[in-house]
Amino acid sequence: MILDKKILLLEDDVVDVMTLKRAMKQLGISNHLEVRENGAEGLEYLLNCDELPGIIFLDINMPKMNGIEFLEIVKRNKDLAKIPIVVLTTSKDQEDRLITFEKGISGYMTKPVDYPQFKDMIAVIMKYWNFSEHPD
Repeated sequence: MILDKKILLLEDDVVDVMTLKRAMKQLGISNHLEVRENGAEGLEYLLNCDELPGIIFLDINMPKMNGIEFLEIVKRNKDLAKIPIVVLTTSKDQEDRLITFEKGISGYMTKPVDYPQFKDMIAVIMKYWNFSEHPD
C-alpha cells in the first residue's frame, strides 16, 4: 500500500503539476507530492532521499534527462526498480509506449485535456496502487 508514502512527480510543465495537485486535493489524497522538473533531478532525489516514494508519476518529454533515459537508469538499480512507475504524458506515440513498457513501467496514461477525466484517471491509479501489494 502507498497510503502513507510520498509520490514523486517528474514533470516540467507547471500547469500539469498544478493540475495534479488540484486533483489530489479534491480526491482527498494526502500523500506528500515531491516534484522534480526532469529525470536528472528525479534520480538525484531518489539516490539521496530518506525514504523511497510509493509511486512515481513520470512524464516522457522533459529537458536534461527525459523519461526514457530516467527509466533506463532506475530499472538497473535493484532498490529503485521496485518502485511502481506510471507514465503520465501527452505522447500518444506507439514507440514511446513500447519502449517504456520494455523498460518496466507499471502503466502508461495519456493525460486527458478534460480536467474531470484527468481527476478520474488519478483516482483510479491511486485506488489500484493502494489495494495492490508491494515489495518492501
